[in-house]
Amino acid sequence: MKLDPFYLIVDSAAWVQRLVPLGVKLVQLRIKDLDEASLRREIRASKAVCDRRGCQLIVNDYWRIAIEEDCDFVHLGQEDLAAADVKAIRRAGVRLGLSTHDDAELETALQAEPDYVALGPIYPTILKAMKWAPQGLERIALWKQRVGNIPLVAIGGLTAERIANVFAHGAQSAAVVTDITRNMRPEARTAEWLAATAQWR
Repeated sequence: MKLDPFYLIVDSAAWVQRLVPLGVKLVQLRIKDLDEASLRREIRASKAVCDRRGCQLIVNDYWRIAIEEDCDFVHLGQEDLAAADVKAIRRAGVRLGLSTHDDAELETALQAEPDYVALGPIYPTILKAMKWAPQGLERIALWKQRVGNIPLVAIGGLTAERIANVFAHGAQSAAVVTDITRNMRPEARTAEWLAATAQWR
């Protein structure tokens, strides 16, 4: 499968409604600490926008709800993967992306036969405290050798100015959170990302 090179990650349907119409084709909805009813509303609202705009929606963590809400892609971290029913996800026809940070996690991820593997953090990130040091560009190249034809997503500290090197080292998609959502002009920054990734689309 082919992933769009610009992989936006946001934490609300409001962000999806605000940025997807600008031309975003791949977005992950990553929401923490919300009750189930509210979470379903956020997923439904996001899915409606994405369906209208031809954008791929990826739901983070909540694989059961993603199946019930007829979503077609989930992303799981390693702890979530350990608790998930991967066979149920596959039976539902839902595609699966997985986070990795070290060799052991990559081996675990590959055993699940994911539709993409994410590696991070590539650069220092302000989003959350990480127990892993920045992976750097050379790790992208190493991971790409190991995953073969599985798409590789780079994440962590990425900016529009850094992504050319990320793609040159073997990533197919660059995931971004704070460079857009904490920007003073997120719509303009999204446009810059779309322009910067156009040649890999």
